[in-house]
Amino acid sequence: MRRILGIALAVLLVGGVIAVIAIGGKKPEGTATKTVRGVIGSEKSEFFRDPDVVKALADKGYTVKTETSGSWAMDQLALKEFDFAFPSSSEPATEIEAAAGVKGAQNTKPFFSPLVVIARANAAKVLSDHGLAKMTGKNTGTLLLGPFLKASGEAETWQELQGGTSAHPELGGTVFIKTTDPTTSNSGALFLATASNVANNATVVSDDAGIERTAPLMKKLISVQGALEQSTDGPFRAFISGSGEPLILAYESQVANLLQQKQDPGDMVVLYPDTTVNSPHTFVPISDKAEELGSLLATDPKLRSLAVRHGFRPTEGVAEFTAATAPHTAYLNSGLTGIRQVGAPTVKVLMALAARAKG
Repeated sequence: MRRILGIALAVLLVGGVIAVIAIGGKKPEGTATKTVRGVIGSEKSEFFRDPDVVKALADKGYTVKTETSGSWAMDQLALKEFDFAFPSSSEPATEIEAAAGVKGAQNTKPFFSPLVVIARANAAKVLSDHGLAKMTGKNTGTLLLGPFLKASGEAETWQELQGGTSAHPELGGTVFIKTTDPTTSNSGALFLATASNVANNATVVSDDAGIERTAPLMKKLISVQGALEQSTDGPFRAFISGSGEPLILAYESQVANLLQQKQDPGDMVVLYPDTTVNSPHTFVPISDKAEELGSLLATDPKLRSLAVRHGFRPTEGVAEFTAATAPHTAYLNSGLTGIRQVGAPTVKVLMALAARAKG
């Protein structure tokens, strides 16, 4: 009898283990299975540090560790130490793939962000009053690149732009937009791509003749700035703190993130250049461990909503951005109305323009 009871008990125990495996034996939600390392543009740092993003990635089986670099400098890194690279546009992705030995990798563009110029209210008013910008509201408008580049080419000062008056004595020196280093940073490089298009009769610079035509103006745009930073993060934070230059190049995502977090924008005015090169953040898988991560960032509803919360426009979900930023249309041009989208030069041409601009 004891033997029979023992056998029966053993059967019940085995059955219970099988039931646990079948019913509740799945990996607990939130337990990551893979740790991947990536190099990213600094404008995505807050996104990957966000505890909600960390949890959403863990729920999908990932722990993501990141380091930052200028997008155009990533190809100079020891890329084999990383599982992925995530530059701020598609142009440097080609160089990264070649340097990492993964040419033809299945890259992904989960989200994008247009470049904007953020201005102090007094600077925006002067630009508007003198035909270099067109205001569409108190805190938003359009930067007219043609007239602005003409003033930059002539090295006009704020006082000259005001006709010698002293209505805004706090504005001094040459009129310029503070950018990042175009030889290493995506935003600085794409600013030159946009400016050179306007200066080249609304045509993408594609040859040595185009470089020669536009290089003198590109040099004026960069040389007047003095020391250049490697990312938009520093100049943007300086502007928000009340210091820095009156005109700063930034990503719209930085502004949208600030507004959605209900931080005080101060007297910030957001000017969208009337010509722009979009910045699709491009995920380049380097190791097999990160192969699916780019697609996950693009398609997972939770991660997409978190990207929007950080100011990015999902490539396949612009309506999500529009809905989330509806309370902030006093600053944002959600539909990019009145903006001409242009292509960027090849990497070779763009880097030649950047080198001439700094030289």
